[in-house]
Amino acid sequence: MDRPARYHPWLIALHWLVAILIAAMLGVGFVWIGQMPATDPRLLDILKWHMAGGIVILALMAVRWAVRIRTFRPARASTGNRLLDGVALVSCVGFYPIVLSTTGTGLAAAITAGLPAIILGYSDASLPADFTVYASFVAHALLATLLASLILLHLLGVTYHLVVRRDRLLSRMLFTRRS
Repeated sequence: MDRPARYHPWLIALHWLVAILIAAMLGVGFVWIGQMPATDPRLLDILKWHMAGGIVILALMAVRWAVRIRTFRPARASTGNRLLDGVALVSCVGFYPIVLSTTGTGLAAAITAGLPAIILGYSDASLPADFTVYASFVAHALLATLLASLILLHLLGVTYHLVVRRDRLLSRMLFTRRS
């Protein structure tokens, strides 16, 4: 069977949805949560949404993986450069373990810090003054930084294909007519 020119519509939809959610969660984590003192009354609500977003991302990534292994995909694109092709492969496939690890360490940090009980109102304890005392939080922050770096690398690759190669590679991940 011939390989399709574009990804399956479900993969395209999940790609963009997960990309938007991850960008939002990274922004919330680095810009808001990372800069707010634990005594800020808004932090609890922001943490609640951040945790919910992480769980949604984890679920969508599981669905995305299931769709990915069950659908036909376009052939791997080549730049003609083995090093760049290797970087592209690592950046595309690397998202799955990095996102899984980032959400996993976030969940571990939340549980270790007692956030579920605090957020759900089962505990009247206050938020920890410093989350960096939890190894799982430190790992979460490091993985989030790695994920942001991987996204930047991915965007550089997209820009390379759009501007330098002009090979319309991005059309494989857009909602246009499939062949």
